[in-house]
This record gives sequence, C-alpha cells and structure tokens, in this order.
Amino acid sequence: MRNMRALLSLALISVISAVTPACTCLQVASDSTAPKLAAEPTNKVVLKSEVKWDHLNPKRGDLAPKAGTLWGDRKGTEPTGFLLKPTDGFESPPHIHNVSYRGIVIKGVIHNDDPDAENMWMPEGSFWTQPKGEVHITAAKGTDSLAYIEIEKGPYLVLPKEEAFDSGERPVNVDKSNIVWLDASDITWVDQPGESASANGPKVAFLWGNTQDGQLNGTFVKLPAGFTGKLRSHGSTFRAVVIQGQPQYQVPGETDVKALEPGSYFSSKGESVHQVSSKAGEESIIYVRTDGKFDVISAQIEK
Repeated sequence: MRNMRALLSLALISVISAVTPACTCLQVASDSTAPKLAAEPTNKVVLKSEVKWDHLNPKRGDLAPKAGTLWGDRKGTEPTGFLLKPTDGFESPPHIHNVSYRGIVIKGVIHNDDPDAENMWMPEGSFWTQPKGEVHITAAKGTDSLAYIEIEKGPYLVLPKEEAFDSGERPVNVDKSNIVWLDASDITWVDQPGESASANGPKVAFLWGNTQDGQLNGTFVKLPAGFTGKLRSHGSTFRAVVIQGQPQYQVPGETDVKALEPGSYFSSKGESVHQVSSKAGEESIIYVRTDGKFDVISAQIEK
C-alpha cells in the first residue's frame, strides 16, 4: 500500500506540472479594475485560540484525538473543515471512515497508511487523502501535533475495520519535499515592473480539484517573508487555513490587526479582499479552498 501511495504521489505531481502552464487562476500583479465587493464585508476570522475542542471519536474518550471545527459541521451532512489534535505518540487502531477526507499536517509529524505499511512520517506542510471504506491507521509524534481535515459531506464517523468496503478511490500521500511550488515564471502571470517575475515573489502549489471558474479546488499559497498585500477572491466562497508562519490579517472595518498562528482560519463570501502580510524573516503558507479564481497582489506592485 505504501508503494501505491508513493506512485500516486508522483502521478499527482506529474499531473499538476502538466496542467499548470495553462492555468491563469492566480496573479501577482495590480489591476486597475476594482472588484465588485459585497455591500457589507463578509470576512470571518477564527483564531486557533478560539477553537472549541471535543473528542473526535466520543466512544474512545481521551484515547481519541481532539477535534475543533473551523467551518461547517462534521456531525451534520454539509462539507466541513476541522482541526485534528492528537497526543504525542498517538496511534489509532485499524479503522475506516464512512466519508473520504483530505488532510494537511500543520505541526508535528503524522503517519496515515495501511496497518501493515512501514511508518512514513509526513512533516508539516505535507498533504494526504484517505478514501472512505479503506482500513488504515493514523499515528502522530510531537507534543503539539496538529492537522487540518476536510470533508465534502458529513457526518464524519469512525467505524470498525470489519465494515471496510472499496469505494474505488485510492489514497495519496504527498510529503512536503514533493510539493511542486510554482512562481510567476511558471504560469501566465501579469508582469511585475522592475523585477524578475520569480524574484522573491509569492508561490503557489495546486493540490486538488479544477482551477477553472466555478470549480472547487485546493491550493497552497506561499507568501515570502516581509510580504504585504492582498488575497482577492472572485469565487462565491473563499476559505483559508494558516499552515505555516504567523501572517498578520486586517479585518475590514476594524483597526486591530490579528496575528494568525498556524491552525487559524479566515473566509469570505462573494467578491472580497483579504489584507495579509508576513513578518520580516518568516514566510507564510496558507491553504486556500475556493470555487473561483483569486489574485495574490503585492502592495509594492499595486503602487
């Protein structure tokens, strides 16, 4: 199973690399045409410190990891994103889930695979998928391990291995070192006056989905140290989770700037703008889930 996961990881990277040159869903540039924003700001921010935690599997109590919902309702039927907080040395018994999920390692290292597979520890910034019905175990190392989990339909249930079934889906593990980062020289970007297209600019990595208008997709956005600018969304929904760094976020209509530690979340509906910046000497990685295009706009370019 581990070999299959590795092959699928390489296949995913190849597909991403093949389709990327034709994609224009992200731009690092200014635009003289102002977006049509919603009548009132719809931006929402959830700090990791504000997340309410409960047990992922209530039947196992304290033996189960804790879970904290960022959006949606994992006990309902809707799409949901939540944080997973296992204890150091946690290892689950073999089990299945009734729904498929995507996962991103935020802190610590996580192993997720067939019960008979050798440990393949994924560090922070790694991405994996777990098909519904497939028997697997999940393990974690690190005193402050944390992951982001996303489902397209709930409820999210933990079921015994005896109820396993083949959904036709296959798992994918993509180690942080295999993430394909793209910059302005790899995509059709608007020119950046006075500097090389790839000089210390934002980068993106396409993880899943279709980046065409109206299609749901997931992307990593890497903001370089000292970046100041905007993420401008053109889709009907925009959801973002901080994976690395501690970007600063300016909520529309408020004077205070919020520091977003890893695991924090911000979102919006409709055309919207998110003011973000990275600290000097520290880059930020943000996972973005949206159903439309969005722009990454540097304040220096915008001027």
